Amino acid sequence: MSDRLNSDPKAHPTGNAVKDPDHWVTGDEPMTGAQASYLQTLSEEAGEQFDPELTKADASKKIDKLQEQTGRGE
Repeated sequence: MSDRLNSDPKAHPTGNAVKDPDHWVTGDEPMTGAQASYLQTLSEEAGEQFDPELTKADASKKIDKLQEQTGRGE
């Protein structure tokens, strides 16, 4: 029974929650308000242009990049 639990994605919800933005079902929708707000802050800190037209998936990838660049991702 323990082998079955280990292969169940619900047994490890945090590992299951991390999904590549390129595979998001809603990834091609406009970014959320929260993404836009955070991305604008990160863009200002990094000295980069904020693009309000990014999709959810592209915004997520840009946030990850800027977090590394600004040190906020640690």
